[in-house]
Amino acid sequence: MSGIDGRGVVRGATAGRRYIAEAGRLVARLATDEWPSLDAAADLVADALAGGGDIHAFGTGHSHMLAEELFYRAGGLVRVKPILFEGLMLHAGAELSTALERLPGIAAAILDQHPMRAGDVLVVASNSGGNAVVGELAGLARARGVPVIAILSRAHASSAASRAAGRPNLQDIADVVIDNGGVIGDAAVAVDGFANRVGPTSTVVGAAALNAIVAEAVARLVARGITPEVFLSSNVDGGDEVNARLLHPEGGR
Repeated sequence: MSGIDGRGVVRGATAGRRYIAEAGRLVARLATDEWPSLDAAADLVADALAGGGDIHAFGTGHSHMLAEELFYRAGGLVRVKPILFEGLMLHAGAELSTALERLPGIAAAILDQHPMRAGDVLVVASNSGGNAVVGELAGLARARGVPVIAILSRAHASSAASRAAGRPNLQDIADVVIDNGGVIGDAAVAVDGFANRVGPTSTVVGAAALNAIVAEAVARLVARGITPEVFLSSNVDGGDEVNARLLHPEGGR
């Protein structure tokens, strides 16, 4: 039976259409419910770049894709330093990465190899916010004077399903929290006759949030009279040359 439910999704639509509608709704709410958080995050990023700082980005499992979303991207910021520890990325072993993200102590070892300092900003993506490595990394960064922007699901982070296990959740540590609006467990779409939900939304919403922050930060820098360092696509005329100058300002390659 057709009709519109309370979320504005067409009842009776196919599973794929319902996923697209829900993802679109969650992206749209970034401009309303989450705008104060995005606004604050953009200020942090603009201030860091204006002061010569770097933007660090981290996530485990699928959330590491949000760190890569910011890095070396056409229309993206040059001064982004993703934290890409292979053991926490799925291609190195999915079950191993899940086990490692829950182990205390890994964040300190990561920071030994990936220095950051006051004046930088750290972005941490984690749908639940409860695994040990994300909370510890955020806490260590803040102890160094580095503000933390978290992208997570408040519903999941505030639930018993979060794996905080007596530790502070990422949402309790970060300076700015952006709620991706996702459901507990991330998968948003129910399929008739099938027990499990499908269609996770955290990646598409997180990517939209990050790119909105970048756009806002760039606009704020321009308004201050600062020319931001932003990559061009390597697949347009002159892109390689522009990017080489940005990456190698002394002229070396």
